[in-house]
Amino acid sequence: MKIYHDIKNVHFSGEYIILTIDGDEKKFRIKDISPMLEKASESELKTYEISPSGYGIQWPLLDEDLSIDGLLGIVHTKELQKKIA
Repeated sequence: MKIYHDIKNVHFSGEYIILTIDGDEKKFRIKDISPMLEKASESELKTYEISPSGYGIQWPLLDEDLSIDGLLGIVHTKELQKKIA
């Protein structure tokens, strides 16, 4: 299995989600990344799963998924995918 990112320490503080991605702490304003997470209860926010490959985070109670590449602004193009494949 290809490992995309090492994700740790996912937590919420006020209007932010804070997580460690590949050893660096990152802070994102919740309302800028997900209306679903912005409206979620504390219990819904705390119920998440990190994908084993580090591709993303899922909140099963909300049916919400975030890709780590998307959060970091990494864009994948077909040209790049052809070179990797």
